[in-house]
Amino acid sequence: MGGTKKRTLASMEKSQNDEAEDDTKKKSEKKGPSERKRVDVLPPKMTDQEFMKSLAPLKAITLFNASKTLAVNASVARSILASLESKGAITKVGGSSGHYVWAPAS
Repeated sequence: MGGTKKRTLASMEKSQNDEAEDDTKKKSEKKGPSERKRVDVLPPKMTDQEFMKSLAPLKAITLFNASKTLAVNASVARSILASLESKGAITKVGGSSGHYVWAPAS
C-alpha cells in the first residue's frame, strides 16, 4: 500500500532551485528559432529504360525491393515507382494498405 513518501522541505527547495537553474541554462542556450533543415534526397541520374533494366530481374517489384536494387531510400524509390507507373512502364498488380506490388507492363 505504499506510494511516494512526503518529501522534506529541504529536498523540495533543492529541487526548485535545480529547476530554476535548468530554466536559465535552457534560455541562454537558445539562440534563435530552431528549425529542422530539410534535406532532399535526389534520385539517381538514370533514364526510365535504365530503371526498368535494373528492376526487370525482380520477380515482384515492391517498394523495398526497388529501394534495395537502386540503392536509394524508400521515399526516392516510391517517387521513381510512381513516375514509372504514371508513364505506363509498370502496372500495379496487387497489394494493400500501402504495400503494393508492381509488374512490368506488357
